[in-house]
Amino acid sequence: MEQQKLPNATISIVLGSISFIACCCSMGIGGLIFSGIAFFLAKKDEKLYAEQPDLYSNFGQVKTAKIIAIIGLVLAVIALAVSIYQISAAGGWDGYMEQQREVMEQMGMDME
Repeated sequence: MEQQKLPNATISIVLGSISFIACCCSMGIGGLIFSGIAFFLAKKDEKLYAEQPDLYSNFGQVKTAKIIAIIGLVLAVIALAVSIYQISAAGGWDGYMEQQREVMEQMGMDME
């Protein structure tokens, strides 16, 4: 019997990798979304492999995707916690945005 590839292995790795970038660009929320989807897809392929292990050949990719997704989830939670702390320390969203505006002005960037 010819072995097949698990259907979500590659996309899980891609989404897990994208979650690293999304953690930095979206205060952790994007990282949570992408890594959560990647983890779900990896777990789905893991169950599929457990049903018929002789049928599939790329289980190593699924394990790698699951590890990448877990790392992305951890980084996203850390980024989200830091963002929430920064917002609360600045006195709410308005204070946080004012701090960001001041930083941008100091860097010589115009936000208008």
